[in-house]
Amino acid sequence: MKKFLVVSMVTLFVVNIVGAQGSKSDNRNEVQFGLKAGINRSNMYDSKTQDFSADAKFGFAGGAFLTLPIGKFIGIQPEVLYSQKGFKGSGILLGQSYNFTRTTNYIDVPLFLAIKPISTVTILVGPQFSYLLSQQDNFVTTAYSNNQQKEFNNDNLRKNVLCFVGGLDFDVNPVIIGARVGWDVQNNNGDGTSNTPRYKNAWLQLTLGVRL
Repeated sequence: MKKFLVVSMVTLFVVNIVGAQGSKSDNRNEVQFGLKAGINRSNMYDSKTQDFSADAKFGFAGGAFLTLPIGKFIGIQPEVLYSQKGFKGSGILLGQSYNFTRTTNYIDVPLFLAIKPISTVTILVGPQFSYLLSQQDNFVTTAYSNNQQKEFNNDNLRKNVLCFVGGLDFDVNPVIIGARVGWDVQNNNGDGTSNTPRYKNAWLQLTLGVRL
């Protein structure tokens, strides 16, 4: 009975919010600019399904967005984000346990097709261009630790990666709650050698934004 009451109260709360937003003026035909920030939960995978296993890690994501309506129900939404990705791993090396963390820092520029069936929900889908700024590798064993920061100037390592992203924006005016899922379309290596392996990023993103 208590669980039923809690669920009922939460449902009524959500309905009241959506109803209140729906009663306000519909802004789907307006040009909108805003800022947002949140987190990525990212990992990497081998595009050729070779033996590779890693754990997800959390990172920061934040930037700006611009909504350009084409009509009431459709528009274009470009964004520019600073986005941290990477992965974590652990194992045994020379009889010692180790932990490894890779953090990659990107400038992400998605270009979304925005589908707006109702004023409170926007469906987003489209390509994303990602530019790799830097990479930090942290390797720790029971005996020592090694932290390396790399600024990439190697032409054999792909710094420019094409990605695909989809998601939803929930409009609680003027706040925007965003959820995204994305993955690299291109491998992050330029020549396919063992020094620049063919791993790809995959990530989930949650953000909280505000219109200005």
